[in-house]
Amino acid sequence: MIQYPQIDPVAIQLGPLKIHWYGLMYLIGFAALWWLGSRRARSTPGWKVEEMSDLVFYGALGTILGGRLGYILFYDLESYLAAPLDIFKIWQGGMSFHGGLLGVLVALALFARKHGKTFFQVTDFVAPMVPIGLGAGRLGNFINGELWGRVTELPWAMVFPDPRAGGLPRHPSQLYEALLEGLVLFIVLWVYSRKPRPVMAVSGLFLAGYGLFRFLVEFTRMPDAQLGFIAFGWLTMGQLLSAPMVLLGAAMIWWAYRRAGDRPHGKNPSRARP
Repeated sequence: MIQYPQIDPVAIQLGPLKIHWYGLMYLIGFAALWWLGSRRARSTPGWKVEEMSDLVFYGALGTILGGRLGYILFYDLESYLAAPLDIFKIWQGGMSFHGGLLGVLVALALFARKHGKTFFQVTDFVAPMVPIGLGAGRLGNFINGELWGRVTELPWAMVFPDPRAGGLPRHPSQLYEALLEGLVLFIVLWVYSRKPRPVMAVSGLFLAGYGLFRFLVEFTRMPDAQLGFIAFGWLTMGQLLSAPMVLLGAAMIWWAYRRAGDRPHGKNPSRARP
């Protein structure tokens, strides 16, 4: 058993101004998007380094607005209706990946329209860079001591300081997610997208990969107290939202290669580096 390290959630304090680690993790994710995007743009036809600042702006807007709204609607609407001002306390956590995904998709559609690109041209380009931000966000959850896992006797179990954790050894599920949804998914997508793939295939792999990893990690993560298990006594909200991602992602990959294979002589003019 490992005692949770006491980490001050406030990284920097300048008088009344407090900069939380949770917020810094998001900044790291957006900075990684800009840096990796600039690198990819230099070797990807149809993209310019100058577009990256605009891409980060749209991505950040979609992530924050969609993530917050998604958490409120999917996970804790009653509490926020009772205390509406808590909506703005993002530093305390309370962001939904699935809501953030929907927000980012809307933002990327607007970006694509503005810059004269197709929707999937943009999502295929962005998808390999997203896991870095996801991993950083999960580290922010760990530093906040939130979203801890279920009770376990494994040697790396942690005792989290939150009184609601009951002082019991639990899975550090935030670290599992940072590893799988962050590092592993990043490596898979980055390696896969290094070669030209059919349009929509990289986006499909992201959806399927994230959905699968999230579905599996949910077996070690405590469901949100206000929701509990949603179906069959073991399915969580996270699993109900992630399962369709796996199916949709697999269907997108199949359709991408099917469409590429239907072209004359097996050639696919759309196979450009994402």
